[in-house]
Amino acid sequence: MCLACQGLCEEIMSHAVDFRPMHGGNPWYASCVSGLRPSDYLDASASVVPFGQLARLPALFSALGYLAVYPDPAATELRCALGALHGIDPDYVLLGNGASELLTWAARESSLHGAVALPRPYFADYLRSLRCWGARPVFYDLLADDGSLIPANGIAFPPASVLWINNPHNPTGAIWDLAFLKSLLPRYSLVVCDEAFLPLSPGGECNSLLSCVREYQNLIVVRSLTKLFGVPGVRIGYAVSAPRRLQTWAGWRDPWPVNCFASAVALSAIERPSVYHHWCARVHRWVSAEARWLETSLNPLEQLTIYPSSANYVLIRSPLDLSHLADLLRDRRRILLRKCDNFEGLGPQYLRIGFRSRPQNRRIAQSICQLLPFVQPLSEQRFG
Repeated sequence: MCLACQGLCEEIMSHAVDFRPMHGGNPWYASCVSGLRPSDYLDASASVVPFGQLARLPALFSALGYLAVYPDPAATELRCALGALHGIDPDYVLLGNGASELLTWAARESSLHGAVALPRPYFADYLRSLRCWGARPVFYDLLADDGSLIPANGIAFPPASVLWINNPHNPTGAIWDLAFLKSLLPRYSLVVCDEAFLPLSPGGECNSLLSCVREYQNLIVVRSLTKLFGVPGVRIGYAVSAPRRLQTWAGWRDPWPVNCFASAVALSAIERPSVYHHWCARVHRWVSAEARWLETSLNPLEQLTIYPSSANYVLIRSPLDLSHLADLLRDRRRILLRKCDNFEGLGPQYLRIGFRSRPQNRRIAQSICQLLPFVQPLSEQRFG
C-alpha cells in the first residue's frame, strides 16, 4: 500500500464513524486494518458469481459514448428487456441503484401501513431501511431454540399489516415453496419479497412470485442483477409491482438513480433471453456442484452444523466462537467470511460462506480445518 493510501486509511479508522463491514464484501476495511491491498483477500463474505466479469467489459466500453448525456431517467430500454424476459408489462418494472435502494422505498411504503413482520434472522439492510421511516417491526422466527429450521407450516407469524420475506432466505439458504408464499399474500395489506438470490438457485424460478404481481396489487418483488453476473461494483436492481406504486416511488427519489454503465452492463446481460438462460444454467451447475463439495468437505468436522442451502452460500453453526475463526481466517489466511453477529437472532456461533471457484473453496475448507482447533468454545453468556 502506498504512503498516501496508508495515511487515508489511518484517517478513516481514526474517526468515530463505524467503518466495520455490515453486509460482507468489504475487503476495503480489511485492507485498512492490515495494510494489504483489497485484492490480496479471497472474499467469500459476499455471495456473488465468481466468474464471467470480463464478459461485461464490452458493455462498459460501449457506455463511454454516453458520458456526455444524462441517462434515460426511466431506463426504458432496460425495463422493456426485463419485461420481455419475465413476460410482464414494462410498466411493472422499476430500476434502482442496487436492490438496497429499492428496499428503502419498499420500507417507506411499509411504514404507511402499520406493523411490519420481519423474518428472524434477517438481512441487516431490512431494519436499516425500515428505521429510515420509523416503521414498527415485529418478528417471526425461522429457527427453533436448538438452531434447527422451523418448517413452513410451523412458523408463528405475528399480527401485522405488512410482511417482509426473502426467497431463498438469507442467511440460511432455505427456499420457500410458491404455493406457501401465495397462501400468505391475501393475509397482508402489503407483501415485500426479496428475490435477490433466486435466479442463482437451481430450480428457484419455479418458486418466484413474479407471476403474481398482476393478480396481487399488494405485492412487491425486489431483485438484484449484480449477484447473478458477478458485478457487485455496478449497482443495479429492480422492483416488480403495480405501476401506480412504482410511479409513486419514482417521485420520491433522486433523479437518474441508474447510471449509463449500470444500464449498459445489465442490458448486455439480459437483452437476449437465450443467452441469459444459458448463463443461469451454468450458474446453477456451479451452485449445485460447490454446495455438494463444501458439504462433503466440512461434514467430517463434528463441531460444525451445516444448513442445507438452495442458494450460492451456506450457513454453518458451532458451539465454538466462529467469529474468532473468521478473524483467524482473515489475519492468517487472507480469507473473508461473513460474520453473522448483525443477523437478528444469530451471533458469533454462526458463519456464512459464499461459494467461490473450486480451488478457492478448497482453500477455504482446508483453512477452516487447520484453524478450527485454535478456536475456543463460547462462554454460556455469549452463546445463543
